Amino acid sequence: QVQLVESGGGLVQAGGSLRLSCAASGIAFRLYVMGWYRQAPGKEYELVVTITRDGTTNYANSNKGRFTISRDNAQNTVYLQMNSLEPEDTAAYSCNAKLNSVNFWGKGTLVTVSS
Repeated sequence: QVQLVESGGGLVQAGGSLRLSCAASGIAFRLYVMGWYRQAPGKEYELVVTITRDGTTNYANSNKGRFTISRDNAQNTVYLQMNSLEPEDTAAYSCNAKLNSVNFWGKGTLVTVSS
């Protein structure tokens, strides 16, 4: 059974930081492209960042320089360090694991940034 379990969300003031984690089980984690996506209230899902199995990253322009993704293949975990958070970053953040046409999603963790 595949599980992606996110943690680390919460309420933070603008300018603050949060670190999200996504622990994966039931997949050959090291082979998957891992990613973070988010959905703000009333908006569509959008890419935050992805990281390939060799560590190549692809950031959305809105968070370049503020967010950092990393992966620990030994722990089957992907992280998202978010700094200089803005109210516009308020969203449900979901973890994604992709390998070719196969996609798995976590249930998400809520990030709320107050002004």
